[in-house]
Amino acid sequence: MRAKISLLLWQILIAVAFLCTWQMLVTTGKLDKFFFSRPSDIAGRILTWLRTGSIWPHLAVTLEEAALAFAFGAGAGIACGFALARSPKLGALADPFIRVLNALPRVVLAPIFLLWFGLGIWSKVALGVTVVFFIVFFNTHQGVRDVDKSVVDNARMLGASEWQLTRHVLIPSALTWVFSSLHISIGFAVIAVVVGEYLGASRGVGYLISQAEGVFDTTGVFAGMAVLSASVLLVGWGVNRLERWLLRWKS
Repeated sequence: MRAKISLLLWQILIAVAFLCTWQMLVTTGKLDKFFFSRPSDIAGRILTWLRTGSIWPHLAVTLEEAALAFAFGAGAGIACGFALARSPKLGALADPFIRVLNALPRVVLAPIFLLWFGLGIWSKVALGVTVVFFIVFFNTHQGVRDVDKSVVDNARMLGASEWQLTRHVLIPSALTWVFSSLHISIGFAVIAVVVGEYLGASRGVGYLISQAEGVFDTTGVFAGMAVLSASVLLVGWGVNRLERWLLRWKS
């Protein structure tokens, strides 16, 4: 416990030192204020957004899009990862197609999704799903394949059905891999939907950042980035707590 508190204090000190250095460099003119807004100005903008409530509708849209993309992408990735890992022939058949789809640049797909689904949330959700799915799929697939074969064979000798084998052996063994991918995909889901909002939207934090950039408002750009970063940290903390609860049997 003391080690965790010490680590947290060091992390806070590093963050404070970084922000103070940034503030000093901009204030003294070492960094151009036009390109690098001061942290104090960024904090002031965020407080203004919070006080007026103008940030909440945009943040709600972005988080809704990211949550849907995360849920659909992670669900499909886990299901497909398990299915193909348990069926080697089907996995070998699908392997080249999955790798080709994963190699497609997501930024190129964003305008296509905008044409298909319009400027609403679903074009951003679709883009987020394409990112989250492959991260979760490859980790789940590898996690299931890495399960000790002797444990699987022993379970089968004891008469375990495919469902019992999946529930009591494969899922617990693969959970570490799955949660590792979930931690990564949270940030990528937010990035994907923000890119979609940036390219075309009427609401969302990405839309706010795009509007601020259009008028060379660097304070607004950095403020939007800070709000997104804080949101991802909070969601990541929640996933970390869920992981500890589900994997408490390992401790």
